[in-house]
Amino acid sequence: MTTDTSTFLDHLQTQRARYRYKLPSRPDAGRFIDQMMRLLFPVTQDCKSISQHVEETYQNLNEQLICLLHPLEKNLTESPATITERFFEHLPGIYDRLLLDAHAIADNDPAAVGIEEVVAVYPGFYTISVYRIAHELLKLNVPLLPRMLTEYAHGQTGIDIHPGAQIGRSFFIDHGTGVVIGETTIIGDNVKIYQGVTLGATHVAKSMAQKKRHPTIENNVVIYANATILGGYTVVGHDSVIGGNVWLTTSVEAHSLVFHQHQTDVRLRSLESIEPINFVI
Repeated sequence: MTTDTSTFLDHLQTQRARYRYKLPSRPDAGRFIDQMMRLLFPVTQDCKSISQHVEETYQNLNEQLICLLHPLEKNLTESPATITERFFEHLPGIYDRLLLDAHAIADNDPAAVGIEEVVAVYPGFYTISVYRIAHELLKLNVPLLPRMLTEYAHGQTGIDIHPGAQIGRSFFIDHGTGVVIGETTIIGDNVKIYQGVTLGATHVAKSMAQKKRHPTIENNVVIYANATILGGYTVVGHDSVIGGNVWLTTSVEAHSLVFHQHQTDVRLRSLESIEPINFVI
């Protein structure tokens, strides 16, 4: 081993002790989420293994969560075992909310053939599920792990929901690719959003970390594809419709219709201007 290599390894060893947090592995976090989904919604089955009994799976998930929390133990307000117990006490409530989300998708998307399809293949439902699990852990003062879980879902689906966002009942994300929902976003009940929607901040500054930076979306709002709504003081009133490609940084009243106005010209080409194409065989 060269002197440079030895010096570099010593540096890494020293640096290791300086990290504020120790974290579980990302593959372990992903396995926990996917097994949790199989427990709650046993629609799909792994071809390579025999399904475990539900009580076995439940106990295994308890052990997995304790394991995920152990590296963070110094930064927890309670023991990993206590947090795990409290999380699983809230799991029935999370499940009930997810059923409402699944029905919102099945009832509103004409392409959905039933709850089974929504649960098995819809990226919006998968990401909402991971968000609701991660959000519950965040409420139990678990640092970083909730973000690991939602970023795992982000990588799987292209939908980025921060676990700190507050999202009401019967939430519907259609298609979903490119959706971004920021940390301090508040979303009411029965909200529908489409692909490419951003609920973000007007600017990024570290000094804003503890302030509301993202918009509030009230009940029964529909936000169509590629709309961008920014700012902590921006409120979209209930029962409003935000059209596609809208850029919104000010509040709108309830029952508003907001749309982006553009002009598309369609003209018939003159046949005389079309030159014949000669094919050589």
